Amino acid sequence: MTFIDEKLSPGVVLTHKLSRINWLLIALIATLCIVGALALYSVAGGSFEPWAFPQIMRILVGFVILFIVALIPLRIWFSIVVPFYVAVVGLLVLNAFIGVSAKGAQRWIDFGLINFQPSEVAKIALIMALATYYSLLPKTKVSHPVWVALPAALVLLPFLLVASQPDLGTGILIMLVGGIVMFLAGVHYLYFAVVILAVIGVVATVLLSQGTAWQILQDYQYDRINTFFDPSLDPFGAGYHIIQSKIAIGSGGLHGRGFLQGTQSQLDFLPEKHTDFVFTTLAEEFGLIWCMILLTFFVIIVLICSIAALRCKDRFGSLLVLGISSLVFLTVTTNVAMITGLIPVVGIPLPLISYGGSSMMALMFGFGLVQNVIIHAERY
Repeated sequence: MTFIDEKLSPGVVLTHKLSRINWLLIALIATLCIVGALALYSVAGGSFEPWAFPQIMRILVGFVILFIVALIPLRIWFSIVVPFYVAVVGLLVLNAFIGVSAKGAQRWIDFGLINFQPSEVAKIALIMALATYYSLLPKTKVSHPVWVALPAALVLLPFLLVASQPDLGTGILIMLVGGIVMFLAGVHYLYFAVVILAVIGVVATVLLSQGTAWQILQDYQYDRINTFFDPSLDPFGAGYHIIQSKIAIGSGGLHGRGFLQGTQSQLDFLPEKHTDFVFTTLAEEFGLIWCMILLTFFVIIVLICSIAALRCKDRFGSLLVLGISSLVFLTVTTNVAMITGLIPVVGIPLPLISYGGSSMMALMFGFGLVQNVIIHAERY
């Protein structure tokens, strides 16, 4: 790995680092955060409490984290990946014993001032661990069964811990991100074909187990699956979320009903309007055109990250950035597909926009790593 010469005076080093930051990426992230704060202000009926003000504070802290992570030499992050991954897995294990339960899931650890969700940081820790592993492994060994087993275990461990909370949506996201990084690292496609066939078998088993003594998922998760195919089966229960979401999106039309004018959110017809379904509020108030512009911002972010990864000579930095851009793409795609009824409701928030401290901090940390690679790693 080659880096900026840290032997220069601190002022010169800092100036050089700041000059290499991708400020377009910073501007796009800031714009999405502002849109999110406005959406939270709107769903609270034109009030900064209880969601907009705390989110603004988190955004400010998040940008501090982003810049700190970006300016620390990349070699330092590379050197602490293993203890970082182990610590995050340890928090996932700890969560099983002392985690705070809410809405049928035990996903948060209460640290007094904050409730921390380890599964959000686990996504970034996994990407870092896989990027480190493949940066050290000779390319000739990437597809050898022995050397595929370890990264597979690195992916499987957090997946099982998160899925058992239960948080199957985040667990699946962890599996997908891990699989993408392994594929981009050069693991042979036949491994993924076997996994896909196994997944099909597992899905079939899960569906067949419903209502039996060996039922695999929780009842509410089966309700989500059943109402995905036909929300009218339980319009006031499990199907309520998606029905109200579609009504809100449809009522927004092309141009929207106007800021603070969303009837579904303002009259509290829309559940989880500040977290998983915040994009529905935006669709109702601003319409299809502005929502497409918003999604275009996410596309540009993914493209900026992908280009940075392709220009990076260092394998660790390249895989790290590709993993984070894949995470952003998958999270946005899953959330939008969920609120439009294309996939079952799996509880995945919209990055930078949905209310939530752990997801905001983890994502800002991830974007800090992206900027770090842009700043420090030598490029073509």
